[in-house]
Order: sequence, then structure tokens, then C-alpha cells
Amino acid sequence: MIATPVSAHPSISTNSPAQYSFKVVRTYPHNPELFTEGLVYENGYFYESTGLRGKSKLLKIVASTGKVELEKKLPPQYFGEGMTIIGDKVYQLTYTSGLGFIYNKRTFKLTNTFHYKTEGWGLTHDGNTLIMSDGSANLCFLSSKTFKKIRCITAHSKDKIIRNLNELEWIHGKIYANIFTKRIIAIINPKNGNLIGFIDLRKLQKPSSDPEAVMNGTAYNAKTHDLIVTGKYWPKLYEIYPSTPEGAK
Repeated sequence: MIATPVSAHPSISTNSPAQYSFKVVRTYPHNPELFTEGLVYENGYFYESTGLRGKSKLLKIVASTGKVELEKKLPPQYFGEGMTIIGDKVYQLTYTSGLGFIYNKRTFKLTNTFHYKTEGWGLTHDGNTLIMSDGSANLCFLSSKTFKKIRCITAHSKDKIIRNLNELEWIHGKIYANIFTKRIIAIINPKNGNLIGFIDLRKLQKPSSDPEAVMNGTAYNAKTHDLIVTGKYWPKLYEIYPSTPEGAK
């Protein structure tokens, strides 16, 4: 985990974050050519956003088979990034263009766009409000209707700031954030940015020595209450059961 010492912070907790290990409960096929940036699981499908200019896409994929059911290619000047779904709308970020896309979930027809001033990395929501990362330690909450910034928090643990927050998932009132280049997911309090815990996924083997094949892509299976994780160019997605050393989920 990349962390930098900071001076006194008024919202820092003195509690130590919980450390979670994991158990793989099932795997799913994943196209190893995909440069994964965003991931959502819903009703037997993966919705995936991929990056690289000229190769960026939004995909709807049958989870059990890996078959692509729906695909939307981004214009070649855009680098696709994090995505999330609220109701019948899919929201997708781009990396450095300051532009987000909104699609109809059923057809992937582009229905609107929105703008932001930072880089676009990860995206999730708390039911109504979008939550966005930009590669720093900051997570910003945006109106899903006006896209105006409501507030921002800084992820931290005691006297350290947690930087390189990337792919995001909202699970039971907490933000799960993939730390870029690390096989670690930080669990963050959305009220004050305090690090509640982290999941150590370093035992998940990278598929190759390619430095770009980093873990990226975090989803939640609401039926099993498990996490699903993958990475850029990974041939599998892993559904995992996070547990403490005592075995409690």
C-alpha cells in the first residue's frame, strides 16, 4: 500500500484497520486481451469498461461463459476508465479528457455526457450519488443529476494518506478501493475517509510478468455477498470470500 506521512488530521481514528485474507469460491472466464478499468456484476452479467485509446469499450458479458452480449466502442481519442450503474443508466469515465458518458443500460445507446476537472479513474455510487477517484488519495461525491461536486474525503490511516485509489465499489455503506499496482483493496469509511480495513490479495497470482497486468476490476455479487476481482489482461475473474484471521466475514 502506498502511503505518505501527513501532519495531524482531525478525522484520523486511532483504531487499527482490520486485515482480511480471502478464499476463492469460484472463477469466471475473462478475455485476456481486455485492459480492464471498471467492473460491475449484475444478474448474471459483467459490465466492463476497458481502456487504451483506440481500444476502449463498454461491454456486457455473460458471466458464466465470457460471451459478449453487448459492446460499445469509444471514439479512438478516448481512454475508457471506471464505470458504474444506477438504475437503467451506465456511467463511464475517461482518463484525461475530463468527459464522462451516460448510456442506456439495455442498449448502450449514448444518452448524455458530463464533465469533471480531474483525471477519471474509478467510479461507484451509494444509491444516488456518484463517487469518483482520480488516482490521488481523494474520493469525491458528485450529484448523479447535475454532476456538481458535493464533497470530497481523503483516504487515510492514522498518520498516513492512502494514495493511488483506483477502481471502486460501494458495499453495505463502505467504499472498497483497489490500490493501483497493488493487489490490495482498501475499505474506507465514506464519512471521513478513515481506513477501516484492507484485503490482502497478493496470493492471487498475476497471469504474466507484464508490468501492465495489474489487478483492476472490483465487483460485488449481492446474492452471495462475495467480491469479484480481476485485472488488466487477466484470463480469469475470481469470486472471493474475504475473512479475518478468525474466519469472520
